[in-house]
Amino acid sequence: MVPLHSFAPGGVERVALRLCGAWAQDPGLDVQLVMGREDGAMRGEAPAGLARHVTPEPFPTAAWESLWMMLTLPAHIRRLRPDVIFAAGNSYSVIAVAMKLWLGRRCPPVMLKISNDLVRRDLPAPARWVYHRWLRIQGRMIDHVTGLAEPMRAEIAARMHVPAGRIHIIDDPALSAIDLASLAAIGTARTPASRPGRHFVGIGRLARQKNWPLLLTAFARIAGADDTLTIVGEGDERARLTRLAASLGISDRLGLPGHGAIAPALAAADVFVLSSDYEGVPAVLIEALASGLPVVATDCAVSIRSLVAGFGSIVPVGDADALATAMAAQRPLDPVARAAAAAAMARFTVERAAGAYATLFGIAAAPAPST
Repeated sequence: MVPLHSFAPGGVERVALRLCGAWAQDPGLDVQLVMGREDGAMRGEAPAGLARHVTPEPFPTAAWESLWMMLTLPAHIRRLRPDVIFAAGNSYSVIAVAMKLWLGRRCPPVMLKISNDLVRRDLPAPARWVYHRWLRIQGRMIDHVTGLAEPMRAEIAARMHVPAGRIHIIDDPALSAIDLASLAAIGTARTPASRPGRHFVGIGRLARQKNWPLLLTAFARIAGADDTLTIVGEGDERARLTRLAASLGISDRLGLPGHGAIAPALAAADVFVLSSDYEGVPAVLIEALASGLPVVATDCAVSIRSLVAGFGSIVPVGDADALATAMAAQRPLDPVARAAAAAAMARFTVERAAGAYATLFGIAAAPAPST
């Protein structure tokens, strides 16, 4: 059973839908998708024919979607009796813990995928202290925890106090094999830009976590008259970013097209920029590297350095001067580096991850040995 709040655009939900599609092809798995509500721009990405369950909303629940899921999910669990519940990301951990408390021994084993940074240096010290205690509660109550890249293993053990036997690493299923081939083809076809100026691109929700104001500020400091910046995504920060762009004098060079196709944006760009305060293993970073784009990224996750390696630059979180300097200095990848970047990203496919998760589901669902 996979509970999701909605089809609103988000990396966690997109990956979950892709995994559900792959699992649905496995005759040994019975996949049940439970939706809090069925609205959102990604509704068309739901796998065709996948069993889907939703409790009709008595009134709009988007503002308190986690509480709504906590209230409605137990009935679905009792009715469908899943062997394992898959919590697709950090935002679903509170639901997972609530089910363990609410249902007790009747709650199936829960597997939580860690999709975000666990240190959270962006939080004020008191809030960070509370958050770290909350992580320990999760570590005691949730049966299995998966990370998205090997550097996350030590972070999960240290922050959540999860025993080694309950920590599993499955590389982030950010791409399908078809996606990987298409993005690699973009990289192979890259030629020096014939247009004037350089084009920077960022991709993600217009949310505070992504710290787009940092990117706009850095861009304004180094942008030439013909340079442009596009941020592909939608969210509550749109109005704030529009006002900031106007105050920085870059409104005519900033594109905010909303939620849309990622591959064309990557194909049209010269440099991909990740300005987040915190991340797990960002799928958009994997997609950018697979397309042969150089990357400038904040050091916003324990896995960033192993991903970017020799394919770009890493700067401190929240440092506009360092981000601007790196953006100005970043050069295109040569053909050998583009091919190497695409090859390094080949491990992040849905097809590889789906089978690994299926094996873990079998382990999680197995009866505990008698004593």
